[in-house]
Amino acid sequence: MKKILVLGSINMDLVTKVKITPNVGETVFGDGLVQIPGGKGANQAVAIGRLGGNIKMIGKIGKDEYGKKLIENLKKNNVDTKYITESQEKSTGIAFIMVNEDGDNSIVVIPGANYDIKPEDIKEEMFENIDYVLAQLEVPMETINKAFEIAKKKGIYTILNPAPAKVLDQKIIKNTDLIIPNETEFKTITGYRPNDIEIEKGINELFEKGINAILITLGKNGVKYIDKNKNEYKVKAYKVNAIDTTAAGDSFIGGFITALSEGKNLEDAIENGVKVAAITVTKFGAQSSLPTKNELLNFKGVK
Repeated sequence: MKKILVLGSINMDLVTKVKITPNVGETVFGDGLVQIPGGKGANQAVAIGRLGGNIKMIGKIGKDEYGKKLIENLKKNNVDTKYITESQEKSTGIAFIMVNEDGDNSIVVIPGANYDIKPEDIKEEMFENIDYVLAQLEVPMETINKAFEIAKKKGIYTILNPAPAKVLDQKIIKNTDLIIPNETEFKTITGYRPNDIEIEKGINELFEKGINAILITLGKNGVKYIDKNKNEYKVKAYKVNAIDTTAAGDSFIGGFITALSEGKNLEDAIENGVKVAAITVTKFGAQSSLPTKNELLNFKGVK
C-alpha cells in the first residue's frame, strides 16, 4: 500500500442543530452543543485512517485540553501523529457549526494554532517514502507552497483541496498535480461557474496555469474528472437521506485517495470516494460521521 501525508488543520468543532440558518440580524434557538473533532486536514486524515490507509499528518495544536483530545482521537483512528506539534503562542483551532433541518451547515472557523504552521516547520525528512501529499487551505499558503515544492522535487504526487475557497497564487498551482474543488471553490479559483456553459473555460484556464488534472465535486450531481490527456469521468452521487453535510467533501477525498493508494484505477477510486461521502452525510458531525472500512464494504446504495 502506498503512503499518504496530509498537511492540514486540526479543529475542535462546537456543533448545534438549528431549525433554520439565521439571516443577518436574526436570532434563532440552537438544540444542544456538542464537541466533535474536525478540521479539514484532520477529517481527511481520519477518513483515510478509518478506511485502512497508511497515513501521516503534519499539523499544530495548542497547549490545551482540546489539543490533547484531538491528538488522542487521531491516534485512535490510525493516524501517525509524529509530525503534529504544539504551538507556543496559539490555542487549538475551533469551528462553530450550525446544522439546519435540511442537513446544510454554516461554519465559522477560528484557526488558532493551524495558522502557526510555518514554512520552516516543514522538513524534507517528513516526505521520505511518501507517495501522495494532500493539503487544504486552512493552514498558511506559504507553508503549503514549501511542502509542495519538496514533494515535487522528490517526485511525489500532490493533491490540493482548495477549501475554504481562496484565489490561488501561481506558485501553488504550478506544483499541484490534482486539484479537488467543489462548485464554490471552482468559481473562486477560475472565475467561472461549473455549469454546462462555463465549466470548460474554467478547466482550460487551470490547465494553462499548470494543473494536470481536476476533480470537481458537484454535490447531489456527483463528481466530474478531467485531465490534460482528455481522460474524463462523470460519476453520479448516491441517493441517501442526508442528515448533515459536514465533512462530505473531506470524506470523499479520503475515500478517493485511499483507493488510489490501494492500487485501484482512477474511476474506481472516484466511485469509492462517492460511496464514502454518501455514508458520511447520513450521520451527524465531522469525524464522528466518517465510515469504517467495514461500513464501506457493506454499503448498498442506489443512484
